[in-house]
Amino acid sequence: MEIRFLGGADEVGRSAILANDSLLLDYGMLTGNPPQFPIDDPEPDAVVVSHGHLDHVGAVPALLSGDARPPIHWTPPTYRLALLLARDTLRLQGGRYDCPFTEEEIKRITQVSTTHGYRESFAAAGHEITFFDAGHIPGSAHVLVDDGDTRLLYTADFHTDDQRLVAGSTARPEADVVLTESTYADTDHGNRADIEDAFVDSLRTTIWEGGTVVVPAFAIGRTQEVMLICEQHGLDCYVDGMGTRVLDILQRTPEYVRDGDALRRAKSNARLVDGRDGQRKRIADSNTVIITTSGMLSGGPAMTYIPEIRGNPMNKITMTGYQVEGTPGRDLIETGSAEIDGRIMPVSARVEQYDFSAHADRGGLLEYLDSYRDTPVLVNHGDRCETFATTLREDGYDATAPELGATVAV
Repeated sequence: MEIRFLGGADEVGRSAILANDSLLLDYGMLTGNPPQFPIDDPEPDAVVVSHGHLDHVGAVPALLSGDARPPIHWTPPTYRLALLLARDTLRLQGGRYDCPFTEEEIKRITQVSTTHGYRESFAAAGHEITFFDAGHIPGSAHVLVDDGDTRLLYTADFHTDDQRLVAGSTARPEADVVLTESTYADTDHGNRADIEDAFVDSLRTTIWEGGTVVVPAFAIGRTQEVMLICEQHGLDCYVDGMGTRVLDILQRTPEYVRDGDALRRAKSNARLVDGRDGQRKRIADSNTVIITTSGMLSGGPAMTYIPEIRGNPMNKITMTGYQVEGTPGRDLIETGSAEIDGRIMPVSARVEQYDFSAHADRGGLLEYLDSYRDTPVLVNHGDRCETFATTLREDGYDATAPELGATVAV
């Protein structure tokens, strides 16, 4: 089997792996100013998508331009999330950058898509494909690719610990080579229960003191995770942004979440915001918790809430995810100010960060790969892929970190 790295090599974003010049695994985008897309212009015979995050699915509609109509395979939640993200990307990029696809390409997705459950093998571009639950977000999958000679296990993004929304990955299918993510290969997330307790204590204290808490959260996965935490601990909350539409998708596919009843209770506990700025300004004056996109303060309803609450030191902004360098969220944590809607705004509200990552940390990665000690390992989807590959080699693994554009025979 030959594997070509069109994206995601020594970087977090625009994942795209071409197997045997015919099967494309993921086709994402790297958010930024401007966004970046995979290299080259592949013309695959089929596409398999691991999960519904922009860095893995964001550029898929561009594969359907012209006469190209490769079939696309994914789980039911990933299919629905991909359509939601595509329409949102087109809306956001239409006025700022040249989006690589149009509404017509998005419509074509519905014509070429086939959904599959976990452990249901299917054929794609002459390969046998099997999805396994990756424990990252609902519908996320490890992808086992068998071309008759070699079995490639593409881990995609995964987590080995349980989250409230999804259970951790337990699948360890037999493989001849493993292509692993390494996003947090040099990080220890800490004990999840302890992090959740500290987060809840912080919210309760701020509300008791009369403040408002804005919780910037990624729409897919993180918003619903925080909703579940709030319901479990008896905290009222408002929920705003794309996360409400994602919630509807997940409730239509309850078999892909850990506890569908808990998610229904979380929705009943929350007050969903309909998007009027006047309503948002009134909510910002409330003594409450507001869960809202965007998770890195780069857009979304957070652009209304943050200016409203920033001047009061009794208020709080609790970041719940990784902040990419150069984003307003990262600037806020490091400098105490951020560019919001074109203006640099100093923030007197308290700013905290909690690690609710949906990726395996260093320990989780090593635990997972321990099942593949005698299997060659390729490292991608990380900022320090070669460093992690070196660590694995020192521990006896046959590990390499291919460069962007490289073709590897396995």
